[in-house]
Amino acid sequence: MLETDYKKCIEACLECLVICKQCAVACLNEKEVEHLKKCIQTNLECAAICNTAVEIMSLNGKFAKELCAICVKACEACAEECEMHAKMGMKHCEECAKACRECAKICKEMAA
Repeated sequence: MLETDYKKCIEACLECLVICKQCAVACLNEKEVEHLKKCIQTNLECAAICNTAVEIMSLNGKFAKELCAICVKACEACAEECEMHAKMGMKHCEECAKACRECAKICKEMAA
């Protein structure tokens, strides 16, 4: 597989990485942070996994597919957590869930 084959997935992972970090910061700035601990942790883990997937895909690494499969799990978990908070009117969580769902979809195709 050529590096260019990873382009769409790298872009989705980078987008997700940025939005997850922005969501974590926005959660930290909410008045009641206590109930957002799991969301923040999940955001940061998802961002870290997306970053690692980008790094390995950019190297055309032999573990890229496996990392994309892990990225799917992280993105789906993050999306589920953020969707709960989005229902409470947290726009940043709504945007994060959307980015995570899109990244999971693209990573799932890459991992197959």
